[in-house]
Amino acid sequence: MEIRPTTGEEFDVFVDTMHAAFAQFRDTGATTWSALEMDRGLFATTEDGRPVGTAAAYSFELTLPGEAVIPVSGVTAVGVLPTHRRQGALSAMMRRQLADFRARGEFLSVLLAAEAVIYRRFGYGPATVTERLTVQRNRAAFALPQAVGGSIELLRRAECGEIMEEVYDRYRRVQPGALSRPSRWWASGAGQPPVSRSPRYVAVHRDADGVPDGYASYSLNEPDTLIVDETIAVDDTAGTALARFLLEHDLIAQVVFKHCPPDHPLRWRLVDLRAARTSDETDWLWVRLLDIPRALTARGWFADGELVLDVDDPALGEHGRHLLTVRDGEADCVPTDREPDLSLDVSDLGSIYLGGTAPSTLVRAGRIRAHRPGAAVLADALFRAERSPHCLHWF
Repeated sequence: MEIRPTTGEEFDVFVDTMHAAFAQFRDTGATTWSALEMDRGLFATTEDGRPVGTAAAYSFELTLPGEAVIPVSGVTAVGVLPTHRRQGALSAMMRRQLADFRARGEFLSVLLAAEAVIYRRFGYGPATVTERLTVQRNRAAFALPQAVGGSIELLRRAECGEIMEEVYDRYRRVQPGALSRPSRWWASGAGQPPVSRSPRYVAVHRDADGVPDGYASYSLNEPDTLIVDETIAVDDTAGTALARFLLEHDLIAQVVFKHCPPDHPLRWRLVDLRAARTSDETDWLWVRLLDIPRALTARGWFADGELVLDVDDPALGEHGRHLLTVRDGEADCVPTDREPDLSLDVSDLGSIYLGGTAPSTLVRAGRIRAHRPGAAVLADALFRAERSPHCLHWF
């Protein structure tokens, strides 16, 4: 089995091989994979050169706690033909990919996991959660009056691509866990709605000065049900106004918001708390640290303290002990031989890195080992974020 880079001329072979790994057929008119960076793709090939496995990566930016924005690799299109599974192709591609990321100088990579049992062994840990929020329209009265100022304009997807791109970029720069959507995604209609060019109505919110500061992409895909792809708002005023607009739509029984963070405030804005129910909670963004000191010093911090982290990285055959010192929102991370406060796998460090999973939860689950009383409580205080991390972007 050989692992080799792909070329721009191999786009069709790459996409067809990846689809075959999942028993799917490619829609030749679709733009889903049009943003693939073929210079970042990998093939696993047989001795005669036939591709039997694929892996690729997108170049994104990720917003960390403290509004730091860093470059990351977004792993995608990972698959092996059923005729060649369990022969080492996946492991070989993932190891090669991690080496390539480091060679590019990146200290973090992310992915969306098709199966939750695959990627921990390569050092990735689930770091954000998303869920579906369904609101019954006839019970959707708001508890507080609508804020004065601002307006909503109804457009079609084809009319407002530039507005959505601009608003999303403002939003993602202040939302921990959010990924960038490079211009080529919007230009080619890559991915899923509303980035794709699938027909959608888009409610655009403008502030009192007429500047767009939010949008909601939606369609009527089920009888009496309004399906909202995503609601993007740079502040709660715009978010509330868009929710009101959607919930006041005529001739519908319910509104389904497809991607919401677990602490979404909408249900608390309603007179009837039970009018909104959550479902389909799932992990979304998985995080992998490639350079622990660089990663820990890149994000912002909201408490002071010291922790010694003993981190095991079986996928790369590495083990290190790090002294994390946080003062006034900034961290220093250096090697140490001091006794550890916490021992953990690099995948679990990925899970707590964005502040979406409390270290004490993983201590209670037996995934992290605390070596002294109070270590987990201090870790909770240190790793928390200013707001829950959330990722909407599909890749």
